[in-house]
Amino acid sequence: MVGLVTALGFSGCKKYLDVNQNPNNPDSATPDLLLPTAEAAVSQIVGNAFQVYGNMWAQYWTQNPGSSQYRTIDQYNLANSAFDRPWLTLYRSALVNADLVTKSQGAQLEYYKGIAYLMKAYAFQLTTDAFGDVPLTQALAGSVYSAPKYDPQKQVYDSIFVYIDKGIALINTAGATSPGTQDMIFSGNMTSWKAFANTLKLRAYLRLSKADPAKAQAGIQALYQTSPTFLTVDATIKFTSTGGNENPLYNEMTSPTLAKVQNLVASSTAVNQFNANNDPRVNKFYDLLVDKVGAVDTLTSIPQGSYAANTGKKVSPPSALVGARADNPASATAPVKLISAAESYFLQAEAVARGWTNGTGNVTTLYTQGVTASFTATGAGDPTTYLATAPAGLTALTTAVTVNDKVKAIITQKYFAMCGFQGFEAWTDWRRTGFPTFLVQSAASTIGAGKMPMRMLYPNSELTSNASYPGTQPINIPVWWAQ
Repeated sequence: MVGLVTALGFSGCKKYLDVNQNPNNPDSATPDLLLPTAEAAVSQIVGNAFQVYGNMWAQYWTQNPGSSQYRTIDQYNLANSAFDRPWLTLYRSALVNADLVTKSQGAQLEYYKGIAYLMKAYAFQLTTDAFGDVPLTQALAGSVYSAPKYDPQKQVYDSIFVYIDKGIALINTAGATSPGTQDMIFSGNMTSWKAFANTLKLRAYLRLSKADPAKAQAGIQALYQTSPTFLTVDATIKFTSTGGNENPLYNEMTSPTLAKVQNLVASSTAVNQFNANNDPRVNKFYDLLVDKVGAVDTLTSIPQGSYAANTGKKVSPPSALVGARADNPASATAPVKLISAAESYFLQAEAVARGWTNGTGNVTTLYTQGVTASFTATGAGDPTTYLATAPAGLTALTTAVTVNDKVKAIITQKYFAMCGFQGFEAWTDWRRTGFPTFLVQSAASTIGAGKMPMRMLYPNSELTSNASYPGTQPINIPVWWAQ
């Protein structure tokens, strides 16, 4: 079923992601087809469109001086139409199909429905974190609402928690039919899905730490009263090197449109910080340059958005490990990480640091586990020396006095762990917390001094077809939970 995933890039789609284009025709597909279609659509967004925007706006990647595909992203100068395809994928392919699974009729479908509720929660969080207020209550009713209204982001988040709770209740049902390999993430393992649900809930409540800390604290305390398990492994969708089954970003880069041109290269924002900490992961996330006689040279980066000042300069690309090296076929098998084990540990560490876990958990242990999970995932070796000696290592946490300083240390390490794989989450954490503090405005910015991208634009398709369209929000205006 991996072939479902690669269908939608910045352009184009294939049969599985179109399995139910008519939301009023639920009989056209069964849960065993709708569920992997919803999962595939989510992974397509996380692993391609939002991966590019996120990794560039989190300043892991920048535009290659020798090409031009993503210059407008570095410029913060985007047209509404740039977001037509991601919006369509999220609503029509992810949310509609997940919603149809939750409404499926039949015996012993509780596990299918439980997973679908969790994917619905995940997809709505992606959508609202990207765009702010979005259609919710009238979004999935087809022609019943031809112009679905936009609901406040706070209301969307309230629904996310409801969907997660419904998912957990269904997953706890005994004797339901397992989706097996039709579940592309955990192959029907309900223990893993329960941990995913708890981790997603923790992520969602922490997202409210600035906008509604009382609600975030109460929600997390209630979660910890259930003695929750959290992810200790990556929640991923895996890929193969056969046609149509490749990592979605690599699939896009090798399409006839992009023709293996390496548009994405290393940003000095991230690389300089890795180097300042003598971090061995830097050589896992990026490839070293090779000179004319084939000898390995150095890791070279450029300041964010400085492509115009570096014409002709050769810059290190992201590695195949993260699926972003256009001319390396190994990129094809890079997984898409929906939630990583490292992220899970750092989420728990932040909750402990804020004092919201009813005394459960040790922040130093969880922080160390997060770093270790990242080193293990990248093959960077034993992090003991790094933790002991890096300025951003364990000392940054243990010497922190205030809660804010502890959160700063945690989010900064989380930023390093998310490089290449979870750019959207890293950018979103920065919007929420202001950490890490070393992000800079792109040299190519067109939106005025001191302004940064804080949201994605509503798509042109909404502007032209939805009478409830609320008007375009400038890219530098924060979403609700970041205000």
